[in-house]
Amino acid sequence: MLHIYNSLTRKKEVFRPVEPGQVRMYVCGMTVYDFCHLGHARMLVSFDVIQRWLRASGYKVNYVRNITDIDDKIINKSVETGRTIREITDFYTEAMHADERALNVQKPDFEPRATEHIPTMLDIIQRLKDKGLAYQGSDGDVHYAVRQFAEYGKLSGRSLDELRAGERVAVSEGKRDPLDFVLWKAAKEGEPEECQWPSAYGVGRPGWHIECSAMSYELLGMPLDIHGGGPDLKFPHHENEIAQSEGAFGGQMANYWMHCGPLMVDADKMSKSLGNFKRIRDTISLDASEDAMGQADYQANIREAEMVRFFIVRNHYRSIQNFAPANLNDAQQAIDRLYQCLVNTPPAAQITAIDWTHPLAAQFKKHMDDDFNTAGAVAVLFELANQANRDNDTQASTLLKNLGALLGLFRHDPQEYFRTPSRYRSSAETTEAAVTSLTDAEIEAYIAQRAQAKAAKDFQTADAIRDSLRAQGIELEDKAGGDTQWRRM
Repeated sequence: MLHIYNSLTRKKEVFRPVEPGQVRMYVCGMTVYDFCHLGHARMLVSFDVIQRWLRASGYKVNYVRNITDIDDKIINKSVETGRTIREITDFYTEAMHADERALNVQKPDFEPRATEHIPTMLDIIQRLKDKGLAYQGSDGDVHYAVRQFAEYGKLSGRSLDELRAGERVAVSEGKRDPLDFVLWKAAKEGEPEECQWPSAYGVGRPGWHIECSAMSYELLGMPLDIHGGGPDLKFPHHENEIAQSEGAFGGQMANYWMHCGPLMVDADKMSKSLGNFKRIRDTISLDASEDAMGQADYQANIREAEMVRFFIVRNHYRSIQNFAPANLNDAQQAIDRLYQCLVNTPPAAQITAIDWTHPLAAQFKKHMDDDFNTAGAVAVLFELANQANRDNDTQASTLLKNLGALLGLFRHDPQEYFRTPSRYRSSAETTEAAVTSLTDAEIEAYIAQRAQAKAAKDFQTADAIRDSLRAQGIELEDKAGGDTQWRRM
């Protein structure tokens, strides 16, 4: 039985969807004005694993993850660069999709753009205004009257007095209360016409929070089974969504609220001001040139991309995770060991359904049903690898591959995987000097020379070729029958 930690109640609960066998899940997606960073990677991968496991558990999932394509940052970039808003949002949406492909993140069932749902936003605003929960200020902006919604703060656990004491936002002349937030922004001088829509409140555009209330309601209704997002969205974004949706329609917006944990960089919160801001493509792209990195699409290093996904799933989605060189090196070595097992003991060619009565499969399921505990599930993968290596057990390696696929792992051919170099290696494994520039064809030629030397019983030359390749980061493995396999360290 699946249990989920509910951010709203602050405890694990048995998962009971509104409709048996059906899951309606909404996750707040990207504001597409820049390239995705590693914090985004954690959110994307975490909820990808969640939707995969829900489907594997037999649920019919309707997964919506939105795109915010109208926002102050997008407008500012349009004004600064002279590009249209649509050009900017299309480009960075394509770039986001490139990151998702690299990290094996499956597409959501629906990926709505905020600008496609303006009428629903205006309908919600009018409902709130009719109920005395919204008002239009003297500056033309329409605001939510926070103190009129009695349950405000229930998700974040903050009282109105605590929120007022911590208020740091400048109060606009149109606000009645510093806690109030904007629902509709009146058009400002100098803003592109692209970001202006007619309304009963004058020409303007939506505030950020109202966008998700409109998209989730229009596509999935209320209550949602699961509403999720990154750790920074719990307050104020999700708190404001609750106030809007429940204020307008009554009832409960979502039965289960889920938030993944933060991703730190060298034990500090990732931010541009600290200079530790890491983009996904910076970490896994094959071509790090400025020209290549500025394109929307790019070619990822399959071994490094697999490592980043493994780095994320080896920890529980709610835990704090630290992105540091030593941790990446360790993750690369760990996923390499699992792939090496698939080389040593190839899985059955015909992949069959998972036998959940197998003790280790049952253990994997138990971990995943415990609030999607991927850390425990990954430990099971290593138990299977040990069993496969020890006993040359094809059943174990097949189960390893099948269970790993539920976490989005092992999508690459092991031989291709190991022929791809990785920048993430421990100093004990190799040094920078050992990173080879040899092509696959050159390596194969050396292996052929070594085979000729062995056939002529010139073992000194054969050993010298092996040692030379190893010094350049190429590991050889002689197999029964005379074949030699190789991999980049």
